[in-house]
Parts: sequence; structure tokens; C-alpha cells
Amino acid sequence: MYPIDLLSPSHLFTNVISVLNSVQLLSRKEAPGAQPTAADFEVNLQTNTGFLPEKPIPRLPEAYSAWEDALTRAQEVLILGENITEDNIKSRVDGELWRSQMRELPVISTNDLKTDKQLLRRAHKVLAFLVHFYVHSIPDQTAGSVLIPRSLATPLLEVSSVLRMAPVLTFADTVLWNWDLVNPELPVTIENMRFGVELFSGTEDERNFWFGNAKVEMLGVEMLHLINEYHSLPNVSDFASVCKINRLLTRLVAIINRVEETLLSMRDLVDPSTFYWQVRPWFNGSASGSSSPTWIFEDGPDASTLDLSGPSAGQSSVMHALDIFLDVDFKLQQRRHPVPSESNKRSDLGFMERMRRYMPGAHQDYLSHLANSSRPLRELAKSTPAVKESYNAAVSAIRKFRDSHIRIACLYVVSMARSTAIPVGCPVFAMMQRMERQQKRTGHSTGTGGNELSLLLKSTRDATARAALKI
Repeated sequence: MYPIDLLSPSHLFTNVISVLNSVQLLSRKEAPGAQPTAADFEVNLQTNTGFLPEKPIPRLPEAYSAWEDALTRAQEVLILGENITEDNIKSRVDGELWRSQMRELPVISTNDLKTDKQLLRRAHKVLAFLVHFYVHSIPDQTAGSVLIPRSLATPLLEVSSVLRMAPVLTFADTVLWNWDLVNPELPVTIENMRFGVELFSGTEDERNFWFGNAKVEMLGVEMLHLINEYHSLPNVSDFASVCKINRLLTRLVAIINRVEETLLSMRDLVDPSTFYWQVRPWFNGSASGSSSPTWIFEDGPDASTLDLSGPSAGQSSVMHALDIFLDVDFKLQQRRHPVPSESNKRSDLGFMERMRRYMPGAHQDYLSHLANSSRPLRELAKSTPAVKESYNAAVSAIRKFRDSHIRIACLYVVSMARSTAIPVGCPVFAMMQRMERQQKRTGHSTGTGGNELSLLLKSTRDATARAALKI
């Protein structure tokens, strides 16, 4: 029993009156018949890992050791190509040797992986990391395109097709599947999980960045339980049910507040300069910015037909589930107040929907299942005065979280993009010059998905605020 589950007498009386006033307006919304469970969508509520698997496998079978060994070697010798100076001969030689070995690898069949989801996830993660290492370790890159060798392109495309997700590094690869247990004999808890098993930069800042995102995902498991409890109610129109819904929403607000605290705590764990210059460039996908090359998959389809933006927190299935539960309208299709600003209308309205294509297909199916609920929460709150206040409190909490997200983005991306404090002798000076040229051409900072970051985040925050109901 949560302390907040105990309603005060005045609150109880208000609920009684509100429900009695509303009951004639409500049809009895019974729970639907047999429905798929969260487990059917690879959402692990029983193990309390949510969208994370019960435990990722540490390595692929021996037949795929060439991929695993290449990833290990990449993390040992490769650095960002844009950080390689002309006199850094060793890094140039090591990088070209590694890339030539990738080009010479045979195309390994993925048939033995296709019946095991754990193997498929590991293969996607390993291959996606290899592709990003391959592209971003190339020095002096001036070409408008880069060829991904068939040894990496073909299996990545095949594995992605089975998993029904984008053939590029994703949030799932870097967060959901990028951990192991500190002590395998102990239960799966955030304290017993080591995140950032695979890293690009090898820095603790990168590890802490993935850890911060993972903490949000683990807190999100509690949200998923609440959403499941709501949809499992026998009906949502009687007094007991309305009281239960209010308690669920009150608990939801507390969880969202903890998620916000986790986000803000990253300021103490991840240095903005290290993140921006040493970590973030590895995430870029095909044509992610004005200076990013277009990828060409050897023997593969045209890159313009593929989703290749790279990982983004916008691909977090748990945050999408929360937005669907609260019915946030990112595409501005509903008539809500206040009217969207002109800057809201100019933002990438399809961004959130597009980010779902980077999620594993089963998670996409789960979100579609939630979106097609026969008892949408916002509609219930509109017709049930007793629920409006609790619903609006949840909307306010997620809007406040997105305000904090804007501040964090400004600290880690926007402010760093405008910084000119990098000395000429620093290895990232060449990158700084390129970023300055990009700023002059575009006048804005982009997220890892190639979007106008500030405009997008403010539009997302404002869309959240418009979900609130008039009391």
C-alpha cells in the first residue's frame, strides 16, 4: 500500500459527488475480452525489466566470432576519424587495417540466428556498432558518401528485417541490450546491472550516459505496471474504479518526477564537452547533418529507402507508452488549446512516429496495441470530472520533465555547438572548424536524428501541455 493511496475525507467526498454527477453521462465501459498480455510483445513485467530483456547474451556462437572479435578490436584501436591529425600515423594505420579486414570478411549467413530473439538482438547490436565504427573512424572524410561493405551490410539488413527495426545503431542497441549482470547469482536490479558493455569512446562519460538512460527505462517499468493495471480494471465507471484510477495517476506523477530527477542527475556524471566531442559523433547515421556522408549499403537497397538516423532518446519505447497513455498529440491533429505556435507548426511533426520504426517490431506492436485501447484515458478524464485533476497532474509532470529535457539538451548540445573554446592544438580542432561552418550554413544545432533540436524539443513540450483538460 502506497501512502498516497489513502484519500483524505475531503478528497473522498469530492470524488463521490463527482462520480454521482457523471454517472448518467457514462456508459458502463467493461474490460474487453481476452486480450494479449505485455509478454506477448516482449515487454517483461514479471521480471521487472520492461522493454529490456531478462538478460542479454554476452556473445554470439563461434560461427560469428569474426564479428565479435572485430568489435573487440575496434574498441581497442579505433578513434574518431575527425580527431585523427596528419601526424597520427599509428591511428591511421590501425584504422585502415581494421577497415580493410572488414571489407575482406565473407558474408556470414544469418540463418542460424533467425529462430532465437536473443541471438538476433546480439547480432543487430554487434553489426550496428561495427558499421558505426567503420564509418566514423575514417579520417579526412570529404566524400559525400561512404560504402558499407557487404560483409556488414548484408547480415545487418537481414537481421533487421527479422526484428522489424532499422538497420542502424538504435536506442535498443545502446541501452536496452547493452548491459550485463555484475553478479549473475543475484536478481536483476539496477544496482546489479553494468551498462555500457560496448562503448565507442571508452570513457566513463559515455558509460554514464547509457546508465542514465537505462535508469529511466527501469523506472519506466513501474509506469508500464500502472498502465497495465488501468487496462485490467473490470470497468472504469463505478466509484471504486474511479478512485483506483486516481491512485494510479498519483503514483504515475511520483514516478515521472523520479525520471526527471534521474535526467537532471546526469549533469554530475557526464561532462558536456566530452559527450559532445568524443561520444556523440559516433551516433550519427546516414546524412545526419550537412557534413555527414550518405551511407551506401553494398549490394543493398537505396539508403533513401531506409531509416538510418542513428540512436536517439526519442526511440525509448517506455516514453512512447507514457505519451500514448496520456494521449499526447505530437502531430497536431486534434483541436486543443492553446493553439500551436508558428514555431510548433514548423517543427518535425512526424519525428516521434518515425522514431518508432527504430524500435524492435514487437515493441512497435505493443505501442499500437496501447493506441487502439477501447478505453482511452484522456476520453475517460474528459467525461469524468473526478479524474480530470489527477490526469492533468500527470500531464503537468511530463511537461515539467520535458522542460528539464530542453535545459539538458541546451547544456550538452546547443551550447557546445556554439562553443569556440577549443584550442588549435586540440585533436578536435578540425571538427570544431567543421561545426562552425555548419552553424554558419544552417544556423541551428541538430539532434542525432538530424532534426532541429531546440525547435523539436519545444514543440514536443508544447504538445504535451496541450493534452491538459479544462477543469
